[in-house]
Amino acid sequence: MSAPRPAAGAAPARGPMGGPMGRGAGMPVQKAQNFGASAKRLLVHLRRENARLVVVIVLGVFSVALSVVGPKLLGEGTNLVFAGFVSLQFADAPAGTTQQQIMDQLIANGQQEQADLLSTMTFAPGAGIDFAALGQLLLLVLAVYIGASIFGWLQARILNGVVQRAMHRLRIEVEEKIHRLPLAYFDRVQRGELLSRVTNDVDNIGQSLQQTLSQVVISLLTVIGVLVMMFVISPLLAVIALVTIPLTIVVTVVVARRSQALFVTQWRATGVLNARVEETFSGHSVVKVFGHQREAETDFAAENEEVYRASFGAQFLSGIIMPAMMFIGNLVYVAIAVVGGLQVAGGMLSIGDVQAFIQYSRQFTQPLSQLGSMANLLQSGVASAERVFELLDEPEQTDDPEPAETVPAEASTLEFRDVSFRYVADTPLIDDLSLRAASGSTVAIVGPTGAGKTTLVNLVMRFYDVDEGGILLDTASGLPDGGLDTRRMTRDDLRARTGMVLQDTWLFAGTIRENIAYGRPDATEDELVAAASAAYVDRFVHALPDGYDTVLDDEATNLSVGERQLVTIARAFLADPRILILDEATSSVDTRTELLIQRAMSRLRRDRTSFVIAHRLSTIRDADLILVMESGAIVEQGTHDDLLRARGAYWALYNAQFEAPADDGAEPAPQG
Repeated sequence: MSAPRPAAGAAPARGPMGGPMGRGAGMPVQKAQNFGASAKRLLVHLRRENARLVVVIVLGVFSVALSVVGPKLLGEGTNLVFAGFVSLQFADAPAGTTQQQIMDQLIANGQQEQADLLSTMTFAPGAGIDFAALGQLLLLVLAVYIGASIFGWLQARILNGVVQRAMHRLRIEVEEKIHRLPLAYFDRVQRGELLSRVTNDVDNIGQSLQQTLSQVVISLLTVIGVLVMMFVISPLLAVIALVTIPLTIVVTVVVARRSQALFVTQWRATGVLNARVEETFSGHSVVKVFGHQREAETDFAAENEEVYRASFGAQFLSGIIMPAMMFIGNLVYVAIAVVGGLQVAGGMLSIGDVQAFIQYSRQFTQPLSQLGSMANLLQSGVASAERVFELLDEPEQTDDPEPAETVPAEASTLEFRDVSFRYVADTPLIDDLSLRAASGSTVAIVGPTGAGKTTLVNLVMRFYDVDEGGILLDTASGLPDGGLDTRRMTRDDLRARTGMVLQDTWLFAGTIRENIAYGRPDATEDELVAAASAAYVDRFVHALPDGYDTVLDDEATNLSVGERQLVTIARAFLADPRILILDEATSSVDTRTELLIQRAMSRLRRDRTSFVIAHRLSTIRDADLILVMESGAIVEQGTHDDLLRARGAYWALYNAQFEAPADDGAEPAPQG
């Protein structure tokens, strides 16, 4: 079956390719940005991975612990080298002289500072550097860093699986949500905007989580581990380093508040731009034919400029965080170097401890800077998450009844009983409509554009539900209770009984055989060929290079418009429906093919109820019942001959279609 066409009166004003006109028109209203709630909701999608997240944290603890121990071990190595170098300065001391004796001699000579410096190390005068101990220490450092790298790699690998599985589930959730959305949602939202949320925004969420979660875990653990080691080495220097934290928080919060709104605007504008590109390229021939290239380029340039300005502003503001963190870190580094040097000179710290502390100060400020720089990624991801959550929060179509009812398979009589329906609450469309389409009959629906013809078939298919009254499905002989309201059936049951062919064809990328079999995938080859022959597809398909295996592209441009329509008709024939809906189904085929299709349909309509929406009144002369609609109401009904004799609305439509063209008031040409 062809895809449903947006119902008359349902959508806002549209541009030349069918998209809502005006920037942002047709899009859901942008909600107020709520970073905390959206971030929390995003993390909820990771709950199913709690066990793996615990493993990730444990591996992160091991990796950080080993990384934090490294500088302390290197400091010990520095102490070994320095102590060995100092011991050589006293190589001429008498044999058996101890370190304490040398220090006492320095104090006696008034060299208190040198004595204090020697008190921070251990050496044997004249022994030199202990290369054996130094080698063992360096091997230990190497093993520590290798172990830290292995744990870090395992953590990243597991976390990658966690994020990708979460995004896999989110995509499934979005896909299932789309199938539960009512047709009204797709009437008001541009396809490009919807695709942007399903693809760009979901991908951006995944990338943001992938790049931030691991760094957040490692950075937080590193800050804690380094802080512990700094307090162990020197509480005074650790307090100086702690000044970094409040400064980091202040800078990050101030910048993030200003940049978050721009990230929301960036992704909203990206959705608008994608919608524009999709609309323009899908209607490229229309743009060319009507000479709208310049207008299309102008619209694209304006929307592209909005994306540029929002993206530039968001990245510029969030990009301030990293340099600011580096500046704060450098100030702290200078303070630590000065105070640490004074402590070494006073004998309160060894040179190795100061070296280790300087490394720790870098390790301390670096994760803080990384946390700040990740704010832009996190804000971008949360902005995208908000857009996806807006889609997931859209009102869904009403649930099917539980338990659902059904009617016999042969039921094909439809009755509209006092039906009222409006797309917009305060805009009347259909009021108190009643009609009965008997089984096996052909009901033609005619009338001016906007009269409600397509709305009727949308109600039959339950793309929309009626506001008042009901649509009843009955057997030819009549059910005891006068028919079953279609709202008491499942939508799948109702639509399985219905074949629908619209004026706008829908074919997917695949073979002609696959496109026809879409109507009934379990059909045999003979049934498929029979349906194709009935729709006169078999007549042209053998002229194609690969016959039924000819592959169609996304737009099926390797078939003519009429051939595409024939394939959709063959698809409906193969489905073998009890109810057949043809909405201008033969408008794209030539007159000869139209006559052939009508003959085939006359056979297929036997024992089926057929609704035919037509503008060309010549195609519905043999209809059992013709309904003339105006403003959502049936103003006339009867057969073709009866309505012509009545000389009413149908007669006026018929004459308007077949009378000679108006001459715009020109004087008739002189005769003879």
